[in-house]
Amino acid sequence: MASAPSSTTSAPSGTTGAPGERDRVHLPDTARDLVKILVAGPFGVGKTTLIGSVSEIRPLHTEEHLSEASAEVDDLAGVRDKTTTTVAIDFGRVSLPGGVVLYLFGTPGQERFRALWDDIAYGALGALVLVDSRRIDASFDVLGLVEESGLPYAVAFNEFPDAPRHHGVEQLRRALDLETDTPMVTCDARDPNSSIDALLALVDHLLTRDPAEAR
Repeated sequence: MASAPSSTTSAPSGTTGAPGERDRVHLPDTARDLVKILVAGPFGVGKTTLIGSVSEIRPLHTEEHLSEASAEVDDLAGVRDKTTTTVAIDFGRVSLPGGVVLYLFGTPGQERFRALWDDIAYGALGALVLVDSRRIDASFDVLGLVEESGLPYAVAFNEFPDAPRHHGVEQLRRALDLETDTPMVTCDARDPNSSIDALLALVDHLLTRDPAEAR
């Protein structure tokens, strides 16, 4: 697997943004708690973008160009402009205040990669599920996988420019059939601060559920 440079030049909170900063691989001296987190969601929802926007190391991408063969099995409804797809994982790392370090594993969004799910999910403490409000029904299969795995999760609506703005919070919660205690936030996957806020919502949820287990 080969790594590809991030498409963003913004450094996440806690980094200096200096040249070469995103190429550092060593953990900061303040690191205490290392946590594996899944970034899940349907095809084209912005998982690769979110990980690329927050990662303090050069993120690992396993993207390939969509082919005519894949067009027959991948639903491009709502994402007609997308030309690549993740075929294994995306990987990044971000350090949060308090010595918490998140290892982010982006999962493929198509049904044909379902066999990878158990391996990627192994050892994860939780999942951030990205949702596109323009095609909410595309998220049902991924939410089902997360729930079947028993992972606690938070839902983040990635704010696409043409996304509908008339949906209320409770309407969206009912549409996804979420439990009342499941965090639901909005984010812009291109914005490091917005993406980190979404990850913090998940971390807070993990600590609230069972602080001892989360540590």
